[in-house]
Amino acid sequence: MITENEYKKRRDKLAKKLYNSSVGVIFSATCKTRSNDTEYPYRQNSDFYYLTGFREDNASLVFIKEKESVKTVIFLQKKDEQLELWNGKRLGVKEAKKRFFVDEIYTTDYFKKSIKEYLANKKYLYYDLDSKDKRLKKVLKLSKEIKTFDNIVLHVQKMRLVKSTSEINLINRAVAITTEAHNRAMRSKKIGKNEFELQAEIEYEFKKNGAYSDAYTSIVACGNSANTLHYIDNNQPLVDGELILIDAGCEYEYYASDITRTIPVSGVFTKAQKELYSLILNTQLEIIEMIKPNVKRSDLQAKAEILLTKGMVKLGILKGDYKELIKNKKHKKYYPHGIGHWMGLDVHDTAPYLDDKKKEIPLKKGMVLTIEPGLYIDKDDKNVPKEYRGIGIRIEDDILVTQNGYKNLSIGIAKTIEEIESISSSNYMNTSIL
Repeated sequence: MITENEYKKRRDKLAKKLYNSSVGVIFSATCKTRSNDTEYPYRQNSDFYYLTGFREDNASLVFIKEKESVKTVIFLQKKDEQLELWNGKRLGVKEAKKRFFVDEIYTTDYFKKSIKEYLANKKYLYYDLDSKDKRLKKVLKLSKEIKTFDNIVLHVQKMRLVKSTSEINLINRAVAITTEAHNRAMRSKKIGKNEFELQAEIEYEFKKNGAYSDAYTSIVACGNSANTLHYIDNNQPLVDGELILIDAGCEYEYYASDITRTIPVSGVFTKAQKELYSLILNTQLEIIEMIKPNVKRSDLQAKAEILLTKGMVKLGILKGDYKELIKNKKHKKYYPHGIGHWMGLDVHDTAPYLDDKKKEIPLKKGMVLTIEPGLYIDKDDKNVPKEYRGIGIRIEDDILVTQNGYKNLSIGIAKTIEEIESISSSNYMNTSIL
């Protein structure tokens, strides 16, 4: 778990980045309407959560900086018995003062009056420049004298790039639960079932082990459905002889996991499936071995494109010199996405890829990223040998950059052809609790 001390250290670090004579404001997420008077399950804004660990809506965090002194203030929803009867207990100011290591805490009723006082005679205002939050209008109306504005969330997201030990522990837990879920999917009987039944097995494992939400909507794509990269219908039958691409990861205590495995419905790969799968797996293993501090993601991407394009030429999927094919982006038809992305509080973590000078940020100890090569060949693509048509394969793992190399956090999920065929053929439902 992340302690209040760590949240305070994050706020202190952010405060040092702010100019003197400035105010910084960051809001909690708002509730989202699902339909009529029902709402989606509430999920806190990741940047607000990173600085506070607070999960309630109708809250805000304010920094007031004068010379070298900084005051931090939290505003939160006041206690209301009638509202709490319907929507659950609120922390309230009294308990918040015991919990948060900030200078002052008020109810949200005082926000407008207080922010007006904070903004008086200030030169700089930091806020989320892309926010559509209605509460921000109050702030901007009161900041007409301020001439310089900056995006506070960009400063927070830079901080999120390198994970602390406690963050890595939470990501590890999320990955461990997701490991159980993917292995459960491999063990389950599939012939005669539907994609949504396999999705249910996966998400049951999430919730059984304390991960109450998905990091993203699970993809369970059988056959040609796997060639739709963000396929989430999950409503087609699992057909004997086809592959199933499963991209699923849980969120544990707000930290994400993101794993993809591609497995045969029957438990056994065909010859053509093995050929494509081996190409993608060998590419992934070689890319992962490249990971260490100071390596650039663009180098990983370039190497993956070379390996996959060479392999496609060898299999007759593409024709010609691999260098010319890459130069003319012919490989992009079958490998359209990147080699991976940052991961943390968001599955596609919003930490930057470029520094302030627009130069690529190299890998550094404590970063977490996915590595996910794939190939996607539509069933109607007449330019490809028939045996490969309708096959979509992606293999994805979550990788921690260490001092001298890497650690594959999802190494426990079956991945080789031999491992997958062995676990799939057992049809044994392991229900061990982590």
